[in-house]
Amino acid sequence: MNANNSSPTIDVPTARALLAANPDVLIVDVRTPGEFETAHVPASINLPLEQVDAHLGRIVNDAGGQILLMCQSGNRATQACTKLANAGLDGATVITGGMNAWITAGGPVEHGRERWNLERQVRLVAGGIVLLSVVASIWVPAARFVAGAVGAGLTFAALSDTCAMGALLSRLPYNRGAGCDVDRSLTRLRNERREA
Repeated sequence: MNANNSSPTIDVPTARALLAANPDVLIVDVRTPGEFETAHVPASINLPLEQVDAHLGRIVNDAGGQILLMCQSGNRATQACTKLANAGLDGATVITGGMNAWITAGGPVEHGRERWNLERQVRLVAGGIVLLSVVASIWVPAARFVAGAVGAGLTFAALSDTCAMGALLSRLPYNRGAGCDVDRSLTRLRNERREA
């Protein structure tokens, strides 16, 4: 394990070995319910990043053992880990590379209905807005400023490691999937910790 952006990290082979050696370790997937429904690690629980703040106290109180945080590539899991650490939970670690790295390494995956992941959706929407703005600027020259604003937003997202567009897209019904029962996930977190 190492520190990355002040959050402890673990690579996929080490995470898989840890899970095999210690069944009390739990993977908490902070992607949207739609992404989780598409593909997730067996026995992991879904607690979307947007729900972490609202349930921070319960998570910290209910988590007794080591938690491995996962998202699509590692960015959202790092944000969740920072929030949990700031609230006093020391047993959270980010799986480096997230679900992308897990699948590439051949980790076990349960598949459901196929959906685009949030990062791909952001690229589509941002690219579409830029393309339409450039084409529209042929007739309305001021439309080029929309493309510039999207470029500025993407630059800020990279520098701050946040994504306002991703946060907005995560709220769409498409990304909700069958929905995440946060209370059920938190109950499972508490129960698995008590059994440990």
